[in-house]
Amino acid sequence: MPRLFGTDGVRGLANGEVITADLALGLAQAAAVVLTQGRHAESVRGEGRHPRAVVARDPRVSGEFIAAAVSAGLASSGIDVLDAGVIPTPAAAFLVADADADFGVMVSASHNPAPDNGIKFFALGGVKLPDEVEDRIEFALTQPKLAPTGAGVGRIRRFADAEDRYLLHLLGTLDVRLDGLKVVIDAAHGAAAGVSPQVFADAGAQVTVIGADPDGLNINDGVGSTHLERLCETVRLTGADLGIAHDGDADRCLAVDGAGNVIDGDQIMAILAVSLQRRGRLAHDTLAVTTMSNLGLRVAMEEHGIRIVQTAVGDRYVLEAMTQHGLSLGGEQSGHIIFSEHATTGDGVLTGLQIAAEMARTGKTLAELASVMTVYPQVLVNVRGVDHHALASDETIADAVRGHEAELGDTGRVLLRPSGTEPLVRVMVEAVDAVEAQRIADDLAGIVRERLALS
Repeated sequence: MPRLFGTDGVRGLANGEVITADLALGLAQAAAVVLTQGRHAESVRGEGRHPRAVVARDPRVSGEFIAAAVSAGLASSGIDVLDAGVIPTPAAAFLVADADADFGVMVSASHNPAPDNGIKFFALGGVKLPDEVEDRIEFALTQPKLAPTGAGVGRIRRFADAEDRYLLHLLGTLDVRLDGLKVVIDAAHGAAAGVSPQVFADAGAQVTVIGADPDGLNINDGVGSTHLERLCETVRLTGADLGIAHDGDADRCLAVDGAGNVIDGDQIMAILAVSLQRRGRLAHDTLAVTTMSNLGLRVAMEEHGIRIVQTAVGDRYVLEAMTQHGLSLGGEQSGHIIFSEHATTGDGVLTGLQIAAEMARTGKTLAELASVMTVYPQVLVNVRGVDHHALASDETIADAVRGHEAELGDTGRVLLRPSGTEPLVRVMVEAVDAVEAQRIADDLAGIVRERLALS
């Protein structure tokens, strides 16, 4: 049976086969068992209080019943719930630590369309769970649950100042004002529709807002980090200096320069890594990136004397590497950028602020800052309708990959990986020449379809 948890929690069609009210209730009860074990939990109970959990969601309509089921499962297990309502995923992570909660739950499907939803957990301190803890929660689904009675049951209370705490935290990360900077914010009709425009305005920027009218059904619909066309157009039409695009739960950020050109997560990391290094704040002169990051980022970092630590895809793996090596910056091409000094997960609003701050600090345009790296042509082909779990064991595919890697040498690279959130295989090829990259990607995609086609 496939593992329930993917690279970022449990995700699927809300009210479909996976993401149901029953599962939300059961996962919350299982998490209550697993995440309240150990010395910390004993200390909490020794203080005469219940363990506490922050529960938050993005604005999609199904989040209402899923978050309610999560809260019910926690309270029935003796956990006091701080209901933070609609806030970004990184805000939920921050609030776990800021409110001295024992863990947190975020109900969101991130950049997925509105019918989908998901459930992800944060441990003590607001960090994402390692695989082995998620496996323990999945196992606990079939085991006896906590069932206190009377005064032992948990209470559910509104976390009234949740967004204000997060906003003040974000403002506290800035060492410069953004006065005079014209910014367009695309909030993807998502969780950052309120806080992102507000924090930029409070920092002094002149803000134009799109994608900030969530109705529960329009999240990520033609707006946000997966649909940048409207943001690019708005930046050009308004003469803005910078465009910032979030996804539905605002844990990622992509940017647009004054000419309407997209600046992806790799370019953002290059800008911020060089900035931190120049100011003596890039720990160990090292940046953590995933296997999907562009070869051009690695070349640029080498030119600036910045080392690279490479991880599996997923911002929690980036964070694990950052923690292991004591790093201050890491992230993904998709725009999940982690500043360990300020956050425990990717934070799109924080990232946007730091990009704007570097523009204000240096007086340079975003295009000038982004020129620190050259983006190598990169082709990504998603192969659907295949058994993605069999990818790792297919030697014919492995031989084909090795052959193309030898062909490219040091001028490109090949990466095949199963998606952690969808039933597909991602084929990624980089090369100096875009036509060559496309040719190799198409060849490998065809071999994957032939070898792994579902019967």
